[in-house]
Amino acid sequence: MIRGATVTTEDGGRLNAFAAEPRMQVVSAENGWGFHERAEKLNGRMAMLGFIALLATEFALGGEAFTRGLLGLG
Repeated sequence: MIRGATVTTEDGGRLNAFAAEPRMQVVSAENGWGFHERAEKLNGRMAMLGFIALLATEFALGGEAFTRGLLGLG
């Protein structure tokens, strides 16, 4: 028996264990942690900031940082 999993048996006698996933809950922003609108907006803004930083680095270094340095292209 596997704790927290649903176990089934295939036709060939092999066991399959499927994990029991916790239920996702949307919480209010006052809780500070969890999935709420404020956290999702912050995540999107940080992603945009990171993308702009990547573009600025590429422009400043003439394409050396990402395309040549990390990816090995060019």
